[in-house]
Amino acid sequence: MDSIPYKALTPETVATRLGDIAAVRAHAGPPESWKVVEVGDGNLNLVFIVTGAQGQVIVKQALPYVRLVGESWPLPLNRSFFEYHALIRQAARAPGSVPEVYHHDEAQALVVMEFLADHVILRQSLMAGTRHPGLGAFLGRFCAQTLFRGSDLGMDTAERKRDLALFAGNIELCDITENLVFTDPYFAAEMNRHTPALDPVVASLRADRDLKVAAQHLKAAFANNAEALLHGDLHTGSVMVSGDRARVIDPEFATYGPMGFDVGMLIANFLMAALALPGHLDDRAERDSYRDWVLQTATEMWEHFSAEFTRLWRTERRGILYAASLFEDQGDGLGAEQARLDRLAAIWRDALGFCGVEMHRRILGLAHIAEYDQIEDEALRATCEARGLVRGRALVIGRGSIRDMAEVTELARHIMERDYL
Repeated sequence: MDSIPYKALTPETVATRLGDIAAVRAHAGPPESWKVVEVGDGNLNLVFIVTGAQGQVIVKQALPYVRLVGESWPLPLNRSFFEYHALIRQAARAPGSVPEVYHHDEAQALVVMEFLADHVILRQSLMAGTRHPGLGAFLGRFCAQTLFRGSDLGMDTAERKRDLALFAGNIELCDITENLVFTDPYFAAEMNRHTPALDPVVASLRADRDLKVAAQHLKAAFANNAEALLHGDLHTGSVMVSGDRARVIDPEFATYGPMGFDVGMLIANFLMAALALPGHLDDRAERDSYRDWVLQTATEMWEHFSAEFTRLWRTERRGILYAASLFEDQGDGLGAEQARLDRLAAIWRDALGFCGVEMHRRILGLAHIAEYDQIEDEALRATCEARGLVRGRALVIGRGSIRDMAEVTELARHIMERDYL
């Protein structure tokens, strides 16, 4: 297919166009046995489940525009190229954490990958009140392994510079993040939308000079601090779960940026899931119990991130930065530990700030989350969203003084009991 001009797939054309590819046939069987269903419900891409005599595969193809908006917002097809390269790096750096890739076609902007049988999107699972043992540990280790091993801490100069140059080409998706996350929520941007009852809170946030300055400091960090290869869009819609198993998907926004970005985005989505629970679980006791599990999962995610980052620091720190020749080789293990604690503290501060702006953009910007949008009672939805806006501001402004996840979750519980409208 590499010599064929790009053309969007349909369920009717998948077998004809992919049926001769050995890697696809090996996992799905001969194309005459295939049944193809289009299941994409995201903002950007086509996604097909192919079921054949040998098994099932996922076919994901980029469209030349933002699917959520339509052809009026063109988008380059090369985001599939960056997704493929991010997936194979994540698979190497955090084995077993992402779907296996079977085939990539750059010209057709598509990736064929493992079908995750029995898995569902984590966001849907959280709305249903389902618990997943070990989820926080999995996500914490994934972030630590992909970020540490994809940074100057674990890569030599040549590998790091080549990788940085490659992902620097993901320009348009970085531009989406830079505007939709850090700028648009804080003024009346054309594509913004929010629940009308939030107007007073929204007006207050958009007049908040300290908040807007802080959000731009965070944008500067995202744009300028090429610390590690990020997933770039790591939220509960980018994780699939089944019981105690989980995989991370959809890294097409991959770019180099601050480690705290991926971590903060994940924490934000757990906090929003907790804040939205009144719209999904009616029983108060059940809701409070599940809220505690969600917040505990976010806490465990940070704890396991910190623990795995520490393990990697002590065993795999062979990159450009904090060379052992300056510390351990001179008998100064305490110096290396001081540097590690400084780095973790900086990641923590960044994560809190990115967490806050993520909460704002999911309520005020273009791309909302189902937890809020599927609350049919508009007054209740606005109440939950207002708490999220207040929570987000507290994290952005207080990121330099909040010490740990215990403070984060305690403030979340306090905010959940108040009405800000």
